[in-house]
Amino acid sequence: MTRPVSSHHPPAVKEWRLNLYLSEHDPDTTARIVLDTGDNVLESHAEARRSPYDRDMPEIGDELAAGRALIAMGRLLVRAADGDMRALGAADTEDPTPLWLPRE
Repeated sequence: MTRPVSSHHPPAVKEWRLNLYLSEHDPDTTARIVLDTGDNVLESHAEARRSPYDRDMPEIGDELAAGRALIAMGRLLVRAADGDMRALGAADTEDPTPLWLPRE
């Protein structure tokens, strides 16, 4: 059975490239994310610091720093979308909902 041809445009497929860079300088781990959307490039940073009383487990610092940088990137994207909507004349809305508590 065939389906009727739709007048809709085919779905748009986009690819965004995200690079995550981790660097460790004991006891600190730093994450840097660069997101290339093809139209814009956004960058976020975050850190994790190991307590001197904790065991040396580098993967934990990697996970914390990367997770925090991803949250920061999400916040940048929400703010960018909010700014774009306002630029198009969208009705004023409340500030974008925070994606995480102030203490990350």
